[in-house]
Amino acid sequence: MRFKEIKLKGAYVIELELLKDDRGFFARSFCREEFKKHDLNFQVAQCNVSYNIKRGTLRGMHYQAAPHEEVKLIRCAKGVIYDVIIDLRPDSPTFKQWISIELVADNYTMLYVPKGFAHGFQTLLDDTEVFYQMSELYYPESAGGVRWDDPAFGITWPISQPILSPKDCSYPFFKLKTE
Repeated sequence: MRFKEIKLKGAYVIELELLKDDRGFFARSFCREEFKKHDLNFQVAQCNVSYNIKRGTLRGMHYQAAPHEEVKLIRCAKGVIYDVIIDLRPDSPTFKQWISIELVADNYTMLYVPKGFAHGFQTLLDDTEVFYQMSELYYPESAGGVRWDDPAFGITWPISQPILSPKDCSYPFFKLKTE
């Protein structure tokens, strides 16, 4: 695996190293020791799959608050997604900044999302499947989100009229706890 730190502190793009032969390929998608070499103490507590029927489906921007903050490792298993993370850590030098990356099933790239980030994605193809590994179990009382179209972040989405759930439409605009 190749770990590439991106502009939001603690977030990484992880590229799988494919060992190819005439049968196909083999690759490790997780190795505790390789993660530790990059000071990433990631322990899988739960795995999730998101299947999305239509292009333009937007899921996000979700997080779990303390004491159940979670690390996520995301890979597009089928199709293509425009994956977005926002740094919501008030003490971070990249606070309120966001990045996007296209995760494509055929390139076997993953996104490592640290604790304290909101995460969401928009599908760029019909019949897209996303696989998540989480460091924490899901706790409904800790689940939260920020609006996908919040001007506090100014996220540029590739498809301007997304398919959204009522829950994702109901998140409030971002405010600091002290505001």
